[in-house]
Amino acid sequence: MSPTEPALCVSIHDVAPATWDECARLAAAIREVADIPLTWLVVPDYHRSTHRAGAPEAMEEGLDAALARGDELALHGYTHLDTGPPARGWRERILRSAYTREGEFAALQEAEAARRIDLGLDWFAARGWHTSGFVAPAWLLGEGGWRALRRFDFAYTTTFTRFHALREGEPLASLFSPSLVYAARNRSGRLCSPLFAETTAAMLARAPLVRLSLHPPDLGHPRLLRDAQRKVEQLLARRSAMTKAAFAALLTSRVPSSPLPASTAIPSPHGRATHPRDAAAPRAC
Repeated sequence: MSPTEPALCVSIHDVAPATWDECARLAAAIREVADIPLTWLVVPDYHRSTHRAGAPEAMEEGLDAALARGDELALHGYTHLDTGPPARGWRERILRSAYTREGEFAALQEAEAARRIDLGLDWFAARGWHTSGFVAPAWLLGEGGWRALRRFDFAYTTTFTRFHALREGEPLASLFSPSLVYAARNRSGRLCSPLFAETTAAMLARAPLVRLSLHPPDLGHPRLLRDAQRKVEQLLARRSAMTKAAFAALLTSRVPSSPLPASTAIPSPHGRATHPRDAAAPRAC
């Protein structure tokens, strides 16, 4: 793989026993186009229903098989529910409500954010799974969440607009890379989000990374699924597909091992996670 070769990362979000059938079918739909490595964003106690819904054995067997074929598993929060304190200010209120109260790490204090990450890592370890990536639900990562990440050895995290490579918990490199994503939950979003995705893909034509993020509700709308398949086919004509962990390693390899001087340091992502520029995905026109 050339260090300058542009990449495509396809991820499947909200993976849990309750959503496993949809997630597995999303993966199959992408592999109808090409057998590419995928990143599965796994939620250990999705909506606090892990032990009450779905078939955990089927999911675990499926993810074991995914790992065996070269896919990656990333930790995607713990419950995928926003139970943090009330929003401060109109921007935060709008952003957190737009995600139907699923931005779990949007407003957590550092200690609670770290506790949930620990629980998630323990859950992964109990299944013999390793993860080098953390992606906050709804891409909303507040100040407490960012501070909590410093306690762990993740190689990367992502927000809606950026890919952050980490080293020993500290931001090492930050790449502008808005995700292509569909808004399947309402009619206007279903109509407009493919256009947003097309515009974003065109904007990133010369960028080192394009991300495509798929969610279980996308499966219920054939038009969105066909659009995703077309985009994968088009992007693979110019890009190499890889997991997020593989791209993080590639990005990290280009950065000096010693900290950058302040004048050239990559701007800190802290404090931007609840700003619409950094986190808000298109939900509707």
